[in-house]
Amino acid sequence: NWHTHPKGQVLLVTEGSGIYQEEGKPAQVIKKGDVVNIPENVKHWHGASADTKMVHIAITNFKGDTQVTWLEPVSDEQYSEVN
Repeated sequence: NWHTHPKGQVLLVTEGSGIYQEEGKPAQVIKKGDVVNIPENVKHWHGASADTKMVHIAITNFKGDTQVTWLEPVSDEQYSEVN
C-alpha cells in the first residue's frame, strides 16, 4: 500500500532486491546493502520485485500516536509498470 510516516522512515535492505517509489517520481530498484531515507509525510510504497524476495528493516518514529498512515493499495497497473 501507499503510505506516509509523520516522522519519516529509514529502510535497511538486508536481502534480495525490490522497489521503492515516491508519489510523482520514478520507481527505483533497491537491493541488499541499500539504505533509503524517506522524509516526513512523503507518500511512498516499497516491496519485493515480481521475481525476487526482499527483506528489510524499517525504522520509524511516532508523532503522537501515529507512526504510519496507510493509504490506497498499489494498483496492479502501477506494480506492473515497474517490473
